[in-house]
Amino acid sequence: MPIREYAAADPKKSCTHCKVGFEEVETMEAKALGACPECGSKIARQLSSPSVGGSQSGLHDRAKNAGFTTYKKSSKGEYEKKY
Repeated sequence: MPIREYAAADPKKSCTHCKVGFEEVETMEAKALGACPECGSKIARQLSSPSVGGSQSGLHDRAKNAGFTTYKKSSKGEYEKKY
């Protein structure tokens, strides 16, 4: 299920919960919330970037086994070969 971000539509008429913004876990079909669950003031759904590629379990091992070369930046404009 996606995590949606919300923030107060008018920060002057909001509580600390919605003034700084909050996240809600919702289904894909769920309609956007219209009011803060704590104070009832008007809120708006925010655009946010998705979290992609967070897990790299075994990524380097698989790349090495497949014959790829990996470099690590050692200084400005210089890279050293890892494998």
